Amino acid sequence: MPPLPHPLRTRAFRLLFIGRSLSLLGDAVIPAALALAVYMATGSTADLAIVLGCSMVPKLLLLPFGGVMGDRVNARTVALGTDLVRCATQLFVGVELLGGEPRLWQIALAEAVGGCASAFAMPAMAPLITGTVEEENRRRANALMGVVNSATRLGGPALAGVLILTAGPGWAFVLDSASFAVSAALLSTIRVRHVPLVRRSLAADLKEGWGEMRSRDWYWTSLFAHSAWNGAAAVLMTLGPAIAFEQFDGKTFWLAFMQAGAVGLLLGSLLAGRAKPRRPILTANLGLATYALPLTLLALSAPAPVCIAAYGIAQLGLGFLSPVWETAVQSAIPGHALARVTSYDWLLSLAAMPVGYALGPLAADAWGPEVPLLAAAFVVGGACLATAAVPGVRRFGRPVEDAPVLARAEA
Repeated sequence: MPPLPHPLRTRAFRLLFIGRSLSLLGDAVIPAALALAVYMATGSTADLAIVLGCSMVPKLLLLPFGGVMGDRVNARTVALGTDLVRCATQLFVGVELLGGEPRLWQIALAEAVGGCASAFAMPAMAPLITGTVEEENRRRANALMGVVNSATRLGGPALAGVLILTAGPGWAFVLDSASFAVSAALLSTIRVRHVPLVRRSLAADLKEGWGEMRSRDWYWTSLFAHSAWNGAAAVLMTLGPAIAFEQFDGKTFWLAFMQAGAVGLLLGSLLAGRAKPRRPILTANLGLATYALPLTLLALSAPAPVCIAAYGIAQLGLGFLSPVWETAVQSAIPGHALARVTSYDWLLSLAAMPVGYALGPLAADAWGPEVPLLAAAFVVGGACLATAAVPGVRRFGRPVEDAPVLARAEA
């Protein structure tokens, strides 16, 4: 057969790719800008926690409903609407900051509205890919999106620093608003295939999506492993800066640590675009288990270069998993339920992060940072490695000709 054309040669995916790339770059700028803006306005880290909570809580509550909407309505319509809402909210925050006297409650309200929009936008991403790219090319398309995500994480904070130092944090939000506006404009020019969903009650749609997830052991068991990874990452992000200053040389170590992770994430995404593992879910989950390495090494006060290298390897595992996982889900889940199943994925993944944020510092105050770091390493390593015992995880991706051998072995 002739080689498949590159996904970027397809007009619909090319425009989608450009729009999502701009949005991801804008989103990568915001965390640093938001932290500095709120702290400069109030001088309180508690106020920053309030603003972040106002964005996170509505997102968690509305994600399942965002999945239903993503299956009922064409993903293009959902993404276009949420882009416009987030464009307006980020522009509002930017204007507030540029005015010189920002009000915390208005910024928190705008971020809450933006969080609601994100709850509907996130499940729509998978149907956007399946609606613009043929199945044979989705692995390459997901790898491309993974590369962009990694690259923006690498360059976003640097761009935020330039904007903050030269023009102030308000312009970072204006930039993010502009990125959503351009994304919406590009989405308005393309057509996205949609698998129509038979209209029923909201409860029935939620139940069907849950059933699609529960019927696949490879899916829901992997979600527990991915959730454990997010909880462990939250522990590392809360305790890591303090360890950087107490055990190493502070800012220099933490900057090198984060940059090594960003480089590893990028390399993992590039690898996912070329590798074709026989058992993609198993391979990706085993790679995700490497996150236990930097947690353990930091707890044991290993040398700085070893910790930095270990974090780069761990993030390489994440960069490899994301495109592989997304391609597997898009190929295995029926199109009419894809957004709902994806919403449960996001819900379980994001819900573990506040748990890690809360338990990490509490455990560190009681027993020292070594205990929560080692506990997180045990949980994430054990959860990811345990998926190898699940038949569906081992079977997923095996060639059809292996099926009789597998059946006899299992019998």
